Amino acid sequence: MVQSMISSRFGEISYSEEDTLFFPRGLPAFEKNRNWILTGEEDNAIKWLQNIEDEGLALPVTTPDAVMPDYNAKIPEDDLELIETTDPGDLALLIVVSIPESAPWNMTANLRAPILVNLKSRRAVQVIALNEEYSVHHTVFPENVREAMKVAALAEKEA
Repeated sequence: MVQSMISSRFGEISYSEEDTLFFPRGLPAFEKNRNWILTGEEDNAIKWLQNIEDEGLALPVTTPDAVMPDYNAKIPEDDLELIETTDPGDLALLIVVSIPESAPWNMTANLRAPILVNLKSRRAVQVIALNEEYSVHHTVFPENVREAMKVAALAEKEA
């Protein structure tokens, strides 16, 4: 059954029950918001987790390989039990990104706390990876790309 909601960021969004991701313990800082959908432009690596209960709550996410091709999070087994699978074939990973509105070239990704999604049951959980080398503020773009983006933005602003 198709449902719809009005997102304060995206306007009307249609989704089906099968599109809903259920976070049994919510997300950190949003523990009461347990039902989310993934939305966004198909050709954009950045998608949005839009909360269904709060039309104003959406988090930008992407896949880890978009940020770090050799990303290999070590996930505690207890967290896998929470989403009811230990089969890697059932799992997808997302990472939350932070995009400063006035300086998007300084985008960072939280590699330390990926979101695990059981693709079959649609249960999801954000976990703390055991990899201490992964940062919660991993810079997405290399320095030369950030500088080029910044120069282009300033030139566009002055034009």
